[in-house]
Amino acid sequence: MSLLKRINPFSKQNEDTGFGTNPNGYGGRFINRDGTFNIRREGRPFWDRFSVYHTLLNLPAWKFTCVILLFYFSINLLYTGIYWTLGVEQFQGIIGQTPWMRLKEIFFFSTETFTTVGYGRVNPVGDGANMVAAIEAMSGFLSFAVATGLMYGRFSRPRAHLVFSDNALIGPYRDMTGLMFRFASYKDNHTLTNVDVTVTIGLQVVENGSPVYKFYTLPLERGKVESLSMNWTVVHPIDENSPLLGFTADDMRNADVEIYVLVKGFNDVYANTVLQRTSYTYEEIQFNRKFIPMYRESENGRTTILELHLLNKSRET
Repeated sequence: MSLLKRINPFSKQNEDTGFGTNPNGYGGRFINRDGTFNIRREGRPFWDRFSVYHTLLNLPAWKFTCVILLFYFSINLLYTGIYWTLGVEQFQGIIGQTPWMRLKEIFFFSTETFTTVGYGRVNPVGDGANMVAAIEAMSGFLSFAVATGLMYGRFSRPRAHLVFSDNALIGPYRDMTGLMFRFASYKDNHTLTNVDVTVTIGLQVVENGSPVYKFYTLPLERGKVESLSMNWTVVHPIDENSPLLGFTADDMRNADVEIYVLVKGFNDVYANTVLQRTSYTYEEIQFNRKFIPMYRESENGRTTILELHLLNKSRET
């Protein structure tokens, strides 16, 4: 059901979001909580759309390790099969007496060739085995160059390292109400500087008898801080300029409200500008609540303690 009530006419509409206005083609939210866009592309072959580099950069560490190990053992098994097909007589130095022992020696010869270690007891003497070994050595150092680049990319890739509250809240703010959420940097020494935050709301309304999406950039109490050493509670005052003026929880549900957030700042560790996105749907907005403080003074009074486990803690108002 689309929102039937009139949007605050003093709200400034944002037509530069990159999202369309027709709600019939959209499914679910615009942006996922992890900051990725909630979209799946079709109409082109899978390999045209699939990015190996992006996938390997963003795999969890344990999955990336498994991929490297699986590739290493698989390609050596492939070369072992080729050597075995060419025949054991293409090699000298093999001392195994059974087929299984000889197969193991050829496999370990393959690993030594692939890594360019080359211990030397087993070596190819036939033209076929020498040709395959030359190709394997080349593929080995090329593979390690790619793996090294991926590891460096994963290690050095600039990130914001921000964690957002699970919910956005609507509660008392000064002499009115405000929409608020908060986030913090969870990495030691990764303090962001010149941090900007942009908050945009998308909602569905009926215009000329048809449902359409409208987008508004929400004015904030503060849209920039010089340094993000602690947490930041971002507040949108719901005043006479707010598109949320007079909204109830039912109004948000009917309008399919989604609030999406873009945070951008400079990370001193990476010496680079980083950004992170997230969003809150109407189901993730709670009314009549307020965040509790998440920092305290240390026992000796010399340090401020940022309690990240309290990021989502709030109380009723």
